[in-house]
Amino acid sequence: MKGHDIGYIRVSSVGQNTERQLIDVNLDLTFTDKASGKDTDRPELTRCLNHLRKGDILHVHSIDRLARNLKDLQTIVESLTQKGVSVNFHKEHLVFESNTSPMHTLMFQMLGAFAEFERTLTRERQREGIETAKARGQKLGAPSKLTSEQISAIKQKADSPGADKSAIAKEFGISRPTLYKIIA
Repeated sequence: MKGHDIGYIRVSSVGQNTERQLIDVNLDLTFTDKASGKDTDRPELTRCLNHLRKGDILHVHSIDRLARNLKDLQTIVESLTQKGVSVNFHKEHLVFESNTSPMHTLMFQMLGAFAEFERTLTRERQREGIETAKARGQKLGAPSKLTSEQISAIKQKADSPGADKSAIAKEFGISRPTLYKIIA
């Protein structure tokens, strides 16, 4: 039974471009998430998985676009192949079907483990970079939008008896949590 060619595309943030994924694949329908792959709780992934039927082929640019850890990856692919859906990972040139060979499955598990390992290393390097920057005294995060004069004025107004914190925050264009950080 010939089904539909369904694409799943994921980028980690709204600003990233999805155009390079599955560019030369003729698809009947595409689901696109702009969200982290750290878990499977993604709206378009859920819609995609619910949409797929026996005979359909799910096209994914690469393994790490579908899942970031081996457990989630295996769960998704196994549940799809069990209901008769083929999963095609284009970058890795791997296709999984209900009758996938043990060697194919081993290769899949190894690639999934490497993708998870790579993600763990990236997080570790990022954490080390942040710690190194902090140790050098570098300020992290966005620069303050308030001048030192504005911060002094906020503190002075907030210290006055009966000060309306909401009005002060609105006057300076900041949120109440930011206001409380300043006066703390």
